[in-house]
Amino acid sequence: MSETPNSKILVSACLLGNKVRYDGNDCLIAHEELFAWQQAGRVVVICPEVAGGLPAPRARSMIHGEGSGMAVLEGKARIIDEFGKDVTAIYLAGAQKTLELAQANNINVAILKERSPSCGRNAVYAEDGETRIAGMGSTAALLEKYGIRVFSEDQIDDALKLVMEVDSDK
Repeated sequence: MSETPNSKILVSACLLGNKVRYDGNDCLIAHEELFAWQQAGRVVVICPEVAGGLPAPRARSMIHGEGSGMAVLEGKARIIDEFGKDVTAIYLAGAQKTLELAQANNINVAILKERSPSCGRNAVYAEDGETRIAGMGSTAALLEKYGIRVFSEDQIDDALKLVMEVDSDK
């Protein structure tokens, strides 16, 4: 009898209660199945912004220019903090470290924090910091570019289901 593979999933640190957000807080989500996966060692945790070198708390940042995370990856947009400092290189470094961590753990699914300039899956904040625009953050875009499916915290069940389907196909 063969053993069912136990693939891992990448999750934004703030969603698991780590106080790594720009405001020094977390976005802890209560999801029993994800918690069980974490207890079983199947969750790999990262905050791309902290991995790139930013502290918590830190200045709030937004994507500036046309487009969202993919435009940042292509050099067509920048990530600027609320004081006007260009932090694009730091965000890109964090995105790269996140990709490397996912690849090192053979991860093909990630759950990231919606609306973040790095982790946003479906929406990010526009330059004004108030308006939401459709698009991904820089890390989410990089992961997707390399074939890692990204889900938001509102799509946890879908993400876990996909991992289980992939495991059952192995």
